[in-house]
Amino acid sequence: MSENASSADGQGTPTREAGGVRLRQVLSQLPAYVPGKPASAPAGVTPYKLSSNENPYGPLPSVLAAIGQGAAAVNRYPDMSVAALTERLSRFLDVDAECLAFGTGSVAVLSHIITAACDEGDEVVFAWRSFEAYPIATRLAGAVPVMVGLDEQQRHRLDAMAAAVTDRTRVVLVCTPNNPTGPCVHADELEAFLDRVPNDVVVVVDEAYVEFVRDGDAVRGLEVWRRHPNVVVLRTFSKAYGLAGLRVGYAVAHPPVAAALRQTATPFGVSSVAQLAAIASLDAYDELAERVAGIVAERDRVAQGLADQGWKLPASDANFVYFPLGTDSADFARACEEAGIMVRRYGDDGVRVTIGETEANSRLLEVAGAFGAR
Repeated sequence: MSENASSADGQGTPTREAGGVRLRQVLSQLPAYVPGKPASAPAGVTPYKLSSNENPYGPLPSVLAAIGQGAAAVNRYPDMSVAALTERLSRFLDVDAECLAFGTGSVAVLSHIITAACDEGDEVVFAWRSFEAYPIATRLAGAVPVMVGLDEQQRHRLDAMAAAVTDRTRVVLVCTPNNPTGPCVHADELEAFLDRVPNDVVVVVDEAYVEFVRDGDAVRGLEVWRRHPNVVVLRTFSKAYGLAGLRVGYAVAHPPVAAALRQTATPFGVSSVAQLAAIASLDAYDELAERVAGIVAERDRVAQGLADQGWKLPASDANFVYFPLGTDSADFARACEEAGIMVRRYGDDGVRVTIGETEANSRLLEVAGAFGAR
């Protein structure tokens, strides 16, 4: 070993005295992003992964053909301007192309938003519990997360969030439907909230699950965006479109903000394959909408079955249900896993279960019935 090489103590930790590299202190304060567990089950039992809010269906034939077409040219860099997808999505959403910005999933675009809006010590306000990437992206940008607890129905307390806005607030995140709890924010609630938030604060309406929403009073992000220059709508192709493995998300923002998001994005972040698959998915939207309707029907069947068992769960407008079990969360997650269902536990707060195949959903009902309503 050279005299400049790093050594380690008995625990395998680089020591500063021995030339250990200096990393940002914030890394030691970051919560870990926990991915959904892979499917596993006892011998003879079919395993189901219901831990990651994935679409249980594979790509449509037309989308799979587009993926194959793109795979033949992966020796070339993708179009950094995402021009073809921008044009197609612009027509699909009826928004100007200059209002669109893309990234490797909506979580990447979320980071672009916070990076573009926040300096060191600025604040980002969001509900908690909500999407677990929010505090991570905030800390990495050098900003301070301001977390406002949900109400007893696991819904956003927008009055409390408005009260938490200060002169250091640069971004507010509104997840609707809320991940992991399920309820959506209502349109009148958000309008009243926006009346209280300064116009120079970016308000992100995170609609990763918008295609599953059936609540007639729910926020419609694009309608809100058209009326408010400080609103950004965040969406993804990962959930309803079933492209989670290709990582493409986008924001709809007014031109100055959208330009800033493109400026802060990783160059060539959205692959050629992802762009072609997203375009093919938009072209096949009617077929995809039938699949979404089937998932919604299964969600409603599961919700009704759980209610019949005596469970009192938050109303979900997403592709999952949430069990706010507190300290019983570990036992319930274990019972699911022993039955071959991998679920997503959130510490001692609760357990989220994705709506999957019919057989998986029926097995969830069996496990929940045996566990007993809480």
